[in-house]
Amino acid sequence: MPTHTAPRTGVQDPTGPALPPGPPGEVDMAVMRESPLAFITDLARRYGDITRHQADGDTVYLLNRPEYARHVLKDNGANYTKLDTPDDAMLRPLLGNGLLTSNGEDWARQRHLTAPAFRPNAVRTFDGIITDTTRDLLDRWRPAIEAGTPLAVDEQFTALTLRILTHAILGADLGGIGEGFGRAVDAVNRCIGHYVPDPDPDPADTAARYAGFHRARVFLNTVTRTLIAARRAAGAAERPGGNLLDTMMSTDHLVSDEDLRDQVLTIVMAGHETTAKSLSWTCYLLDRHPQELAKVREEVDRVLGGRPPTAADFADLPVCQRAVKEAMRLFPPVWLISRRAVAEDTIGGYHVAPGTLVCVSQWVLHRHPEYWEAAEEYRPDRFADATFPSHLYLPFGGGDRICVGQHFALLEAVLVLATLTQSVRLELVEGFPVEPEALVTLRPKHGMSMIARPR
Repeated sequence: MPTHTAPRTGVQDPTGPALPPGPPGEVDMAVMRESPLAFITDLARRYGDITRHQADGDTVYLLNRPEYARHVLKDNGANYTKLDTPDDAMLRPLLGNGLLTSNGEDWARQRHLTAPAFRPNAVRTFDGIITDTTRDLLDRWRPAIEAGTPLAVDEQFTALTLRILTHAILGADLGGIGEGFGRAVDAVNRCIGHYVPDPDPDPADTAARYAGFHRARVFLNTVTRTLIAARRAAGAAERPGGNLLDTMMSTDHLVSDEDLRDQVLTIVMAGHETTAKSLSWTCYLLDRHPQELAKVREEVDRVLGGRPPTAADFADLPVCQRAVKEAMRLFPPVWLISRRAVAEDTIGGYHVAPGTLVCVSQWVLHRHPEYWEAAEEYRPDRFADATFPSHLYLPFGGGDRICVGQHFALLEAVLVLATLTQSVRLELVEGFPVEPEALVTLRPKHGMSMIARPR
């Protein structure tokens, strides 16, 4: 059971219902901004499984049990909106009214349109694209492998997953600009992933980040609109088989140019970066745990016998699957989900007033000591034949808005890991600092510099 250093009893307002425990007064936004992971971890440790604090004029609840997460994300999900949340504020300036930011009928229409492209039977057909693109990456790594030169694998994986996604889902190859796209994503992350207190402690730094954001947004918009224009110019006759972009551009759906831009950029941004980060953390953890790496290598050699993996091999690579899933437990790409209460509610016996900002943190939930033995340790075998409570493990979110691309992301990560494992061992550069940074996604703050050793 968790250990708490402060009482868990709620605050009883003489004029109203009980409120959850939490720190008194307004939270110092500079402290929250400086170390958000430490802040939410300390909240849960001190005050328990449902906490309350005031921040920047908001009343904020942090929910740290799976049944509370399920209540907000699924069972009573209609009462909790993304509108006017930190998620919305961070993403809407870049993504517009795309699948991650839309609500109500707009969201339902977009989900209905995009879901078929990401169903398991559809994503299985992308296996050749995944493995061919990964082998192309290994070919480009060849000089570094032979020389023992460090590689910025986080940037490399960003370019890789971008190329895979755009080829598989949108019918385009952005391989030539993958690294530039990744740098633009980083610039966006640095700007929109930080809370900025009032007054701003460093206006010059904030101005520089916003300038970087605007440059990155122009670049990303240009790439997205060029991709759409090129696909439209090709004409239906030159697009055998079609893909999601073709579907959105078809006369059956009549998606406007602005809607197309929002949807394409949302799919590209959400669909490549989270998988890239998951691969970076997986390779890092396997290097730090050689006994787990040995299990992965044994499975890959035994199952594949040197041939490229296919979607049909996915079920026969459970060790690879568990290696990725456990990395996503410890370092969930999306580390916080926020919703705004529409009407009053009750959670855990505590009153939730309309307008309350309600948050679920995968970073905290995935480490809850009541549910995870040795929660801070990398133990992939915990996913062997395990049954978890609903909404305990949320690397792809939960409820109706669970990530539409979850099947694609997991297949992609496993096939990339298997393909890499056949040829190289990735070793962290000695002394290289590895620290998680909670921006829009959970990324390695200093990157991930590794050496690819030949097998």
